[in-house]
Amino acid sequence: MRRKSWNRLKIIEYAGYLLFGAIICKLMYLQSYKQAEIGEKALDLWERSFPIAASRGSIVDRNFGVLAYDIPSTSVMVVPSQIDNKETTAMTLSNILNADYQTILTKISNHVSTQKLNPEGRLLTEEEELAIKNANLGGVYLVRDVKRHYPNHFFLSQVLGFTGVDNQGLSGLELAYDEILQGSSGSLNIPFDAKGNKIDIVEESWTSSGSGNILMLTIDSTIQGIIERELNNAMLTYEPDQAWAIAMNPNTGEILAMVSKPDFDPNDYQAYDIEVINRNLPIFNSYEPGSTFKIISFAAALNENVIDMENETYMDIGYEIVNGARIKSWKAGGHGLQTFLEVLQNSSNPGFVEISRRLGIETLYNYVKAFGFGDKTNIDLVGESSGIFFSLDRMSELEAATTAFGQGISLTAIQLVSAVSATVNGGYLYEPYITKAILHPLTYDVLYENEPKVVRQVISEETSFKMRYALEHVVALGGGRQAYIEGYRIGGKTGTAQKAKNGAYMENEYILSFIGVAPIDNPQIVLYIAMDNPTNNIQYGGTVVAPIAKKCLTDILPYMNIPTVTEQLPKTYNWNEIKSYMVDNYIGLSVDDVDSKHFKFVFNGEGDYVVSQLPMSGTYMKSGGEIWLYLGNDEIK
Repeated sequence: MRRKSWNRLKIIEYAGYLLFGAIICKLMYLQSYKQAEIGEKALDLWERSFPIAASRGSIVDRNFGVLAYDIPSTSVMVVPSQIDNKETTAMTLSNILNADYQTILTKISNHVSTQKLNPEGRLLTEEEELAIKNANLGGVYLVRDVKRHYPNHFFLSQVLGFTGVDNQGLSGLELAYDEILQGSSGSLNIPFDAKGNKIDIVEESWTSSGSGNILMLTIDSTIQGIIERELNNAMLTYEPDQAWAIAMNPNTGEILAMVSKPDFDPNDYQAYDIEVINRNLPIFNSYEPGSTFKIISFAAALNENVIDMENETYMDIGYEIVNGARIKSWKAGGHGLQTFLEVLQNSSNPGFVEISRRLGIETLYNYVKAFGFGDKTNIDLVGESSGIFFSLDRMSELEAATTAFGQGISLTAIQLVSAVSATVNGGYLYEPYITKAILHPLTYDVLYENEPKVVRQVISEETSFKMRYALEHVVALGGGRQAYIEGYRIGGKTGTAQKAKNGAYMENEYILSFIGVAPIDNPQIVLYIAMDNPTNNIQYGGTVVAPIAKKCLTDILPYMNIPTVTEQLPKTYNWNEIKSYMVDNYIGLSVDDVDSKHFKFVFNGEGDYVVSQLPMSGTYMKSGGEIWLYLGNDEIK
């Protein structure tokens, strides 16, 4: 028994030696080979991370004009374990930040390593930042942050969109390209012990933040500004419910301008109604286009050779009967005998009923679909609508007739502009786009560049040439005369569409529109403007919206370096319209030789010869206008 007990003790002793040896080996192993790993784990437990916000990439126009960028700011971060008197700290912070005391107290009492006071302590003003510094609050830190800024305020607001409290994209391009614009956040890492005291034996560390990529748009800020200005004036003059506009390069699909009214300031988006800030009307709003759609059905008829627009005639007696429904002309008694070119010029609804009959239901339907209606254009923006169009099996002769003159079909402005661009650019339907390129934030190297994309050819080059000819006649001789510009060849079409709601047309509420192409012999821009229910006016697109388009194009075309012409299709004037004439060059003439049949003169200064004049020669001015001539004594040769 004694020997057995002795053996057991020896076994226990040897086992103890082995266990002790294993512990020693394990410690040696950890000290020699796992020291770095264990140190990192310990450091993770000690460190408190203070985020360093990344700079979001800027958004610029096609000429590098800045539309959105980040500005440095400061936010509040707290380490709850370091705050000795939470009630006093919460009271001080709530007073400085003008925030709820209980909310602040709850946040700084959370059992977390660090707590960001969001949104109460985010993006401090200079006064708030200085007050917190002077308060010298234990456990309260000021960290670097960024704030999104839109320098032009209301400019292009629905397109750009806005960012939220954490600088993430919530709307518009900010949302669509959020991953592209976002940068990588950094952090400042400070070691503290369990009681919240800084550990001096371990150094602070930091991870740098990175900037997001630059988003370059196809938008031209000068063109955008001109259209914004005119639509702002229209909102004040006519007080419509809404107004919107698009300018596109018809040869590429690039969006040069996109405007929605009413608009908002993205710097203060919380102050606006959600329906205003989230509705980019040119791609969101779906409605009956009215007579602007006649461009599409007319192009289809020309392409199918079912009409000869200059040699065939149609008798407009004021109405057509289709499946028992009476479709009236806007002119009482009709327009009488017309060529089909005049049917388009005069915007004769009965004439387009005849065009729909010649095309036939299926052919008209196929052209409408080929031009892109009923489908999204796939523009690189969020919130695009597809519009509404009949299925072929539900389309009778009556639906075909009304579709031909723009009634019973619902579309978006971006669809119409893309389709009309195809009628004048040689017949090619382009996919519209608003992003020109993505650039590196430091080097500006092109990381990605958008290229024009042809969806399909819809009509022939010959038909497109005829359409340009026809649309120029509409502006010079037809309903688009208010958009005529002396010195520039303009084509286009007006539209007046009665608004529909719950399947019924509304009394005295219309969407008025005009779509223009310039210069019509070599199209460089397609401009579409629409107004919803304007007041205090005669509700026709030709009398309300066409003059607005003229004001826009009068400034846009010289900016685009489009040369003036001396020969263009002459405009027909109504009895109450004042004709415009080109201003001659009077510089160098003696006072006795100055003469004009159309203008008056105001002489300024002393002398016998004209040394300067306003307006300059080559510009157009209405008959009876004044030309200011500045005199000097030296003859200019």
